[in-house]
Amino acid sequence: MATIYVPQGRAREYSPLALNLYNGCDHGCLYCYARGMAERFGRGDQWKTPVPRSGIVDQIKRDAPKFARSRGQVLLCFTGDPYCREETNSDITRAVLPILLNNKIPVAILTKGGKRCLRDLDIFRRFGRSIKVGATLTFADTDKSREWEPGAALPEDRFAALWQLHRAGIATWASLEPIIDPAETLEIIRETTPYIDHYKLGRWNHDQRADQNDYAGFLAKAIPLLRDLGKPLYVKECLRPYAPRARIRLTAEETDPDALCLPPFPAVARADQLALSLS
Repeated sequence: MATIYVPQGRAREYSPLALNLYNGCDHGCLYCYARGMAERFGRGDQWKTPVPRSGIVDQIKRDAPKFARSRGQVLLCFTGDPYCREETNSDITRAVLPILLNNKIPVAILTKGGKRCLRDLDIFRRFGRSIKVGATLTFADTDKSREWEPGAALPEDRFAALWQLHRAGIATWASLEPIIDPAETLEIIRETTPYIDHYKLGRWNHDQRADQNDYAGFLAKAIPLLRDLGKPLYVKECLRPYAPRARIRLTAEETDPDALCLPPFPAVARADQLALSLS
């Protein structure tokens, strides 16, 4: 199985390339599509305990040069979390990041592991502007978070991690998907705008209760708020049909899945190349 791959469908709205490091996830999120699929095929118990993909580090060493400087950012991760609790024992993400860095592959990280990602701040700094670290933010309320995503870091822990990353000069972003409680998502926006660089918004799917949400009312409040604060945003296809009802006209950038992606690594000047060759 390929390590770095082109995501399909709704996943492609997040990144042109992706890389999954673990099989399974210990967050236990009730809204998780991947978890639901694992349970459907009788692998629910296996899914609950994340394990590193077999031989993943060696595979990436072989595969990464194929993507060097050429095809855009790689997202860690769509299935599983790069900073699940097992990462503190396995150090898979910490081993993979320098490989991607050495091959000049920009990296977007998405995690619900909270401050666990800060252990790799030294590596993040080496990427410069070619890395961004984000979190899925669903609830501001602690009790609701515990109910819906019992194994994930609590909201305040995720907020604190993003704040510290921002203070350290690392680009930050938030995935506001799924929007389960629009009022909670609006509260998250108000709480995090001082230290989040951009946002991606998507509705709640795969649940009949999701159709009861007032997504048009949410967009009517959220889009002007983010625009007024100068925060770039992307609205996923599943949420766009509600924009006309909210009398919101989305811009080309707000509907371009690649507008917020990291650019290729900057070219190294000849003088820098000479210095590197002599070092």
